Order: sequence, then C-alpha cells, then structure tokens
Amino acid sequence: MRIYIVEDSRLARQELRTLLASIPDADIVGEAAELAPAREAIEALAPELLLLDVELPGATGFDLLDRLEHLPLVVFTTAYDQHALAAFERNALDYLLKPIDPERLEAALTKARERLRPAPVAASAGLKGADDMVFLRDGERCWFVRLGDIAGFEACGNYAQAWFDGQRPLLARTLTGLEEKLDPQLFFRASRSHLINLRWIQAIAPSSSDGYRVTLRDGHQVEVSRRQARLLREKLEL
Repeated sequence: MRIYIVEDSRLARQELRTLLASIPDADIVGEAAELAPAREAIEALAPELLLLDVELPGATGFDLLDRLEHLPLVVFTTAYDQHALAAFERNALDYLLKPIDPERLEAALTKARERLRPAPVAASAGLKGADDMVFLRDGERCWFVRLGDIAGFEACGNYAQAWFDGQRPLLARTLTGLEEKLDPQLFFRASRSHLINLRWIQAIAPSSSDGYRVTLRDGHQVEVSRRQARLLREKLEL
C-alpha cells in the first residue's frame, strides 16, 4: 500500500513513519510539510493512501484535495476534532486525532486494504460487454441493440438517454445504475452526466476547465471533468 504523508510538524511525520515501519505492507513513498510540494509529488507518485493533516502552513488539507487530479484514499491526522464532519463529507476513510493511537491507525489501514482489494472475478462476471445485446424501451418504441453500438449515455434527472444509430431513447435507469452493470473497460464515466463508449472516441482536445473535450464518432462532444481526465489518460495510454 503506497502511502504519502502530508504533515507540517517534523515530529508528527517522524511519529507516523515509526508507526508505519512495523506494518509490512505500508510503503511510504514520500512526505511533505506544505501544500505546493505535496500536490506536485502526489500527482507524480500516485499514492494509494494519503495521511493528511488538516492545518497546513497558509492552507488546509481540504485545499490540497481541491487541487488534486489524482485523489487517493484519505485518512486525516489532526490535533483538532472540529473538522471531522467536513472530513467525512469529503469521503475521508478515517479521522485520527493526535497523538495517533497505533490500533486506530491499523484500523484505518484495514479499511484502506478493503477498499483497494480487487473485486473478485465472480462479482464482475455479470457485467455486460460490447457483444451483449440489450433490450431498450421508450414508451411504445422498442430496440434490441448490441451494447458496443451505443456511443454513450447521458443523465436526464433520474433517467438516462442512450445514443445509438441516431436514436436517443429515454431509459428508466439512473446513470449510476447503468454504470454498475456495464464493463468499465468499455464504458467510462466522463462526468456526472455522461458515460461514453471508449471505442467510439474519435478525438480528444484540452478544454477550458482543465479537463478534456471528447468527440465521439457520431458527432457527440462530451466534457471530461478535471478529476476524470487523469483516469481517462491511464485507460488510453500505452
């Protein structure tokens, strides 16, 4: 488990290194005391877990999270308990008060291991791939479509619109519900509003929002959010 430490106190960093030294699968890939060097290193090293102090020189740990494209799992380490609610609103894995209790640290690492564990093959066997045929219905109209021929899906409230062969039927499913059924090697969550078929990508260009503008073969253009842009690169790069 690749771990990066962001903590402005040298003694606190040493304490964390000492505690982690006794944990066989804990690999400390780096540490920083301030926001700027931490951000640069995290983007370069892509750690799996971030041990993050709330109070940093001239900034907060929340400020750092807002600036990251690569977002690891996060465990906050702090001397103050008043930030706990804000931490969990950011989907923090855990919130540890200083001085760090070794058992609480191990419990947080156990949570991280569970989140990082690959999904079992049996769980992914039911995902639908490019050659699967799917039945779509919108009102009185019905289609039987090969999944690989669908360019993408767009969220419309609690519904999703499918794009294929000039058709745009409205499906009684949320985008998240569809994503859970589809092979992630075929369909990519470009943003909150779009799932796109990776095989339909025709062109990619930088966008003004620090993400990408993706053009699909059917002419649709989709904005890929800044945070998802890195994941898209990882899927498409050699």
